[in-house]
Amino acid sequence: MNIVIITGLSGAGKSSALRIFEDMGYYSMDNLPPSLIMNFVDLTESSSKTIEHLAVVVDLRGGDFFRDLSGTIQTLKQKGHRVTLLFLDAEDEVLIRRYKELRRPHPMALHGDLVSGIEKERGILSTVRGMTDLLLETSKLSTARLKGHIEGYFRGKEQQNVMFVSVNSFGFKYGLLEDGDLIFDVRFLPNPFYVAELKEHTGLEPNVRNYVMGFNEAEIFMEKLTELLRFLIPQYLKEGKNTLVIGIGCTGGKHRSVVIAEALKEALTGMGHKTVVYHRDEKLW
Repeated sequence: MNIVIITGLSGAGKSSALRIFEDMGYYSMDNLPPSLIMNFVDLTESSSKTIEHLAVVVDLRGGDFFRDLSGTIQTLKQKGHRVTLLFLDAEDEVLIRRYKELRRPHPMALHGDLVSGIEKERGILSTVRGMTDLLLETSKLSTARLKGHIEGYFRGKEQQNVMFVSVNSFGFKYGLLEDGDLIFDVRFLPNPFYVAELKEHTGLEPNVRNYVMGFNEAEIFMEKLTELLRFLIPQYLKEGKNTLVIGIGCTGGKHRSVVIAEALKEALTGMGHKTVVYHRDEKLW
């Protein structure tokens, strides 16, 4: 059986992740104590109903049962099951905002002190975080992007020679892309911002794309970047890495980074890799 155990910080998106797995055809269960996972798997194996994919959320709501997680994973693997531990994390400020918006009590903040509750939970989860197979930082991930990461990784595991690549444009003036595996700075390219007829347009438009790609530097950069990834991706795949997040940054995330990100998506798709492109700062255009 293919088993995904979802855990992580309260408010980091475990429920959203579980719904994504359910949409992918996984039998999904929320708040199942680790010790009962083994019982459930044994029960399904002895029944007439075949379950090939299982996704369960395990968190601190399970109390002392949570401490059994490591042993449960080891036992499941010894019995021949494929087990993946997915850990969801987010910045403290984001977790606090989400809880205030939902007006729900934090499981570790018995007296309403969210900050100390989150700090306590981080401490308890630190060991589990180190065991994880896939860590997703959800502070700046929309539900669509979370879905893309999950589908890319778990479906990619079924296609061992295919990498799921998320190409993200962003503006350095609004902060670094925090979940990027590889970050490339394209601020060396001529900036359409200083061309009056292009300033108010974006890298998604042909006139801006033609301007940026019309420079020899852009063409050489794309050739070298594509060649680098043609070498790197097979090495990542050999090490079991199935998802790759690439950041392409310029000053404002509107012109150059957008053009290069779109061009890179086309190149990677041409190599046979499942590729999506996101423009992080699109709402600021």
